Amino acid sequence: MKFLMVSSFLPSVLNFRGKLLEAIHAKGYEIHICAPDLTDFPHELEQLKNMGYQVHSVPMQRTGTNPIQDLKTLLALVALMRHIQPDYVLSYTIKPVIYGTFAARLAQVPHSFALITGLGYAFQNVESGKRSIFQKMVHHLYGQALKFADKVFFQNPDDLKLFHDMKLLDAKKPAVVVNGSGVNVQDFDVMPLPENDEGEAKASFLLIARLLGDKGVREYAEAARIVKAKHSEAEFHLVGWIDDNPSAISQAELDAWVADKTVNYWGKLSDVRPTIQASSVYVLPSYREGTPRTVLEAMAMGRAIITTDAPGCRETVINGQNGYLVGVKSVDDLVQTMQYFIEDPKLIRYMGQRSREIALNKYDVHQVNKHMMTEMGILP
Repeated sequence: MKFLMVSSFLPSVLNFRGKLLEAIHAKGYEIHICAPDLTDFPHELEQLKNMGYQVHSVPMQRTGTNPIQDLKTLLALVALMRHIQPDYVLSYTIKPVIYGTFAARLAQVPHSFALITGLGYAFQNVESGKRSIFQKMVHHLYGQALKFADKVFFQNPDDLKLFHDMKLLDAKKPAVVVNGSGVNVQDFDVMPLPENDEGEAKASFLLIARLLGDKGVREYAEAARIVKAKHSEAEFHLVGWIDDNPSAISQAELDAWVADKTVNYWGKLSDVRPTIQASSVYVLPSYREGTPRTVLEAMAMGRAIITTDAPGCRETVINGQNGYLVGVKSVDDLVQTMQYFIEDPKLIRYMGQRSREIALNKYDVHQVNKHMMTEMGILP
């Protein structure tokens, strides 16, 4: 039996789908992966090959809507699937879901699944009823492609509801909500909190994200500036990189935050555990997520959480237990909530312990993968 995963970014296969592929491979399946720009990621390519997987290159632009390039993507995927003849195809993120699902239909793959990991720029502000031509086109393609999926996985119930409300997914189409991508609770184990001279948990905040406006990076930086004016001892860490995305922050903005010491910028990291260990409260002011993996990693390591009352984000926090939910785009909410932890450090320890419990009970990657494999028919 053969299993093919369609991705637009090779590192994400290891980071987000690695344990799922391991579990499927352990059941005797031959694993195939396709993604663009393989030569840009020699380390990840070597790792995947060493695990016994076959990795294939396909032309695909992660962003943009060049119809000629997208047609090349579709045709390349059809040709690849006809060559491999997989029994199962799982596609995730926008272009793989659209063109991977169309290709699986054209190549007559027996079992095809789509995983909606987050909605991103293509769904920004759609609740207002105002959609750009680009958004309308993407939504139409999504709706047409998903007709051909055997089942569609979502990472939070809000995204599933939105797809139904926008009629992108027929009410009769099988759809399943899973608890994000899960987190490996063994790799992300509890680490001691950083402490101040009095032995209390230090007020050390952290955001890990692609440096995009809709991740709430600007709100985080502005809240940091305001809080540091009153509490100079507070630390604000930032990990990430400027992406090729319409909502990306500018290099000048980042340089200004670093220059005035608003944030301690770590750059892009392959291992985020040292920064989580150096922090006591994890902050993600995102406008919308699938289920944010960085939040799950911080929870598994025993950190309190501040995130938005937004789709995907709100699933990770029981308000007042393992953290606090704040309003989307609300700098005032962020400032006030950060000050709760500064003024009452005992909250950091209590909420961090509760985060670990929730990670173990709800987000263990092995539980999430078992759920997906059962729904795909790989497990009985």
